[in-house]
Amino acid sequence: MKVLVINCGSSSLKYQLIDSETEQVLAKGLCERIGIDGRLTYSPTGGEKKVFEDPLPDHTVAVGKVLDCLTHPEYGVVASLAEIGAVGHRIVHGGEKFAAATLLTEEAITEIEKCSELAPLHNPANVIGIRACQKLMPGVPMVGVFDTAFHQTMPPKAFLYSLPYEYYEKYGVRRYGFHGTSHSYVSKRAAEILGKDVKDLKIIVCHLGNGASICAVDGGKSVDTSMGFTPLEGLTMGTRSGGLDPAILEFIAGKENLSLDQVLTILNKKSGVQGISGVSSDFRDLESAAAEGNTRAQAALDVFTYRVAKFVGYYAAAMNGVDVVVFTAGIGENDISVRATILSYLGFLGCKLDPEANNIRGEERIISTPDSKVIAMVIPTNEELAIARETVAIVNK
Repeated sequence: MKVLVINCGSSSLKYQLIDSETEQVLAKGLCERIGIDGRLTYSPTGGEKKVFEDPLPDHTVAVGKVLDCLTHPEYGVVASLAEIGAVGHRIVHGGEKFAAATLLTEEAITEIEKCSELAPLHNPANVIGIRACQKLMPGVPMVGVFDTAFHQTMPPKAFLYSLPYEYYEKYGVRRYGFHGTSHSYVSKRAAEILGKDVKDLKIIVCHLGNGASICAVDGGKSVDTSMGFTPLEGLTMGTRSGGLDPAILEFIAGKENLSLDQVLTILNKKSGVQGISGVSSDFRDLESAAAEGNTRAQAALDVFTYRVAKFVGYYAAAMNGVDVVVFTAGIGENDISVRATILSYLGFLGCKLDPEANNIRGEERIISTPDSKVIAMVIPTNEELAIARETVAIVNK
């Protein structure tokens, strides 16, 4: 079965067409500036990348252009849309309703829309993408795969906040966690590489990118994660503050004469390593600046790596041990120095880094020494493949 994987944002649409039997990507690309002017990138595997500066007034037009590329007689990768057996949609928030991928019936879409108040920037865009595909691909099964679903196995002691319980009962205020598709894929892949059953392992997955989160995976299930009610909580990130004293919001609002919305914008878009450094949210820029003696850039790197190491310690305690620590996503897969610094904190766990093995970018590899009590690994994430796998499983039912 060929599966079209769609990741729809408010003005963008990422896509991949995957052959589920071989798990090969047939084509991939990105639609940008939807509703503004429009730009479509199309990359068929083994073929020439193409860029189209065509108007994309809405997501339906964007999906139509993608389908035109995929079926084009010259550079397409399928003869007709009949070859596409299903569409898998990445959906950010499933609330407590969705603990697994689901067939996108009208009832399911209604429930996804109800979760929009929990993810107002993401879920409405996800639904727009679903509707666009339904319109252009009638009769093709659609499956929703949720960022939050993997974390629905967390126990109440992990997901409840220390607030009046009525806020959880009335409004669903609790820890949901995100990056679930990535955490699920990477933890399972770690077990495969090690030749072990994931049910027998305690794994800590460090998904470190511009958005970053850590997940404790015990026996294949998420038991805790660093992101919370929103993706703002937890680690210091590219532009997000991560965890802080909530009273800071009122303090800054009063001192700077800002509204709550304005303070939250600062926490989401002007904080993190960019806010500390004053340089950039890109770790390559931070490391270059730090090497030139920029103390704020070095402080940003120190805060980031220290916070990651602390969460690894938290989750080793939460699971009463850890067998594997895995690094993934843009920073986790590619930043040799960041991985080394984080692992330097984990000597108390008996984790020993092999510097030579760690000298890689974007490859699957064990980077700890053979006698290390905790195995450290790098595994590139593949959320699109994970979505395709879950889509096929649902459709085959």
